[in-house]
Amino acid sequence: MNRRHLLAALAATGAARGAPAQSDDRRLRVWRDPSCGCCTGWVDHMRASGFDVEDNLVASAAPVRRMLGIPSDLLSCHAGLVVGYALEGHVPAQAVRRLLAERPAGVRGLAVPAMPTGSPGMEVPGQPDDTYDVVAFDGGAGRQVFMRFRGGRAV
Repeated sequence: MNRRHLLAALAATGAARGAPAQSDDRRLRVWRDPSCGCCTGWVDHMRASGFDVEDNLVASAAPVRRMLGIPSDLLSCHAGLVVGYALEGHVPAQAVRRLLAERPAGVRGLAVPAMPTGSPGMEVPGQPDDTYDVVAFDGGAGRQVFMRFRGGRAV
C-alpha cells in the first residue's frame, strides 16, 4: 500500500467516525509484519470476537503509526484502525468494543505497550498471565488507563 492509498483509506475512515453504521464498527484494518506469530494470534482473536479484519502485511508499520498518531512510547508490534480510532499492540477485543460503545471525547486510540504475557496473541502455556493496562491516548501527550486486564480478563 503506497502513501496515497493509505491517506485515502485513513481519510475515508476518519470521515465515518462521527456517526458510523453498526457494520462499520466491526471493520478493522491491521498493519503487521508477515512473520510475526503473536500478531497473527491477535488478528485471530479479533476475528473470533466478530471483527472483520483487513490484514495488511507490511515490511514496517512505522509509516502507518505516524499517520495514525500513535505515540512512540506506547509502541508494540502491530497497528490497527477501527472507525477512526488507532490501536497499537495486543488490545483485547473487549476494550475495543467498549471504546466503540462509549466513544470518549478526545481519545485518539488505545494501546497496550510492549507485549504482556497472556494478552490476546501473547498466550504462553505454562507462564502466568501479566496484569497490564490498556492506555487511551489523545493527539498530544495525554494518557489515561482505559481498562486493566490480567491475561485476557478485565480486572
